[in-house]
Amino acid sequence: MPDLPSAVLFSCTMNSIRSPMAEGILKFLHGHRIYVDSAGVREGHIDGFTIAVMDEIGIDMSKHKSKTFDELEDDFFDLVITLSPEAQHKAMELTRIMACDVEFWNTFDPSIIETENRDEKLQAYRMVRDNLMERIKERFPVHAVSDT
Repeated sequence: MPDLPSAVLFSCTMNSIRSPMAEGILKFLHGHRIYVDSAGVREGHIDGFTIAVMDEIGIDMSKHKSKTFDELEDDFFDLVITLSPEAQHKAMELTRIMACDVEFWNTFDPSIIETENRDEKLQAYRMVRDNLMERIKERFPVHAVSDT
């Protein structure tokens, strides 16, 4: 069984869709066993479609406050998972002097879908959510947690 890191940071471009989803999913799966945070390269705000699709699976994102790397309260992470190329570049700059692993999970940005159809938009966000859920369950298996 793999050891779980004690602190994980997810990052994307604006901390409005992908990284908040990932943060919410990992917290949902592991509770307080892992310290989890998220940040963006640029300032953003939580996306309404993100709130909607996460609510569908019982994760409340309505209180999420988007933040940039500069606004992080803690910078002691065992692992940074970047979800966009821009975030990957920023994380590599920041972790040059830190003992921290960085993983790049290039993740589709559903906000680029050009449609006025709400159902099509929601479907794109659900696809990202479900892909992140699968990847997070694989990377941070719940059965790896020992209660002893």
